[in-house]
Amino acid sequence: MGFRISALPASDFRPLFTMSDEELAARGALRIVVDKYPGYPCRVSLTDAKIGEVVLLTNYEHQTASSPYRASHAIFVRENAQEAYPQINEVPPALRSRLLSMRAFDEQGMMIDADVVDGHEIEPVIERMLANSRISYLHVHNAKPGCYAARVDRA
Repeated sequence: MGFRISALPASDFRPLFTMSDEELAARGALRIVVDKYPGYPCRVSLTDAKIGEVVLLTNYEHQTASSPYRASHAIFVRENAQEAYPQINEVPPALRSRLLSMRAFDEQGMMIDADVVDGHEIEPVIERMLANSRISYLHVHNAKPGCYAARVDRA
C-alpha cells in the first residue's frame, strides 16, 4: 500500500516573517537564529534548518478535528522555506533521523492506534496502520519533544 507524507503549506506562515519581534511575541511566537544542526526541523520543507538560518517557533493547530484529540504544539518554520512534496512512499530526511511517535486517527479525529518508531524503520509502522480500514490518516510527531512533524495519508 502506498503512502504520502505531507508538509505544511508555506503560505500559512509567510505573513509571520513580515511581523516584528513584538508582534510575534504577542502571538506567542519567536524568531530564532539557528545555532545547531540538526535541531530545528522545518515543517514546511521537512528538512533541518542550517546554522545561521532564521526560523520561527510558533504554535500550530495540527489536529483540528472536533474531538478530545484536538491539539496544537510548537513547530519550527524556516524563513523562505520551499514546501516539500515527497514522492509516494518517500520519507524526508528530517523524519528519518529522529525517534517518532505515530498517531492514527479515524474520520472523526479519534485516535485508534499509536506507536513509537525509529525514523529509519517508519515504513512498516505506516503500512501496518494504514492497512486498518478504520484509520483515515496518521500524524507523525517527534517523540521526545512531542512536536508535530507531518501528516501521512494513503496514496
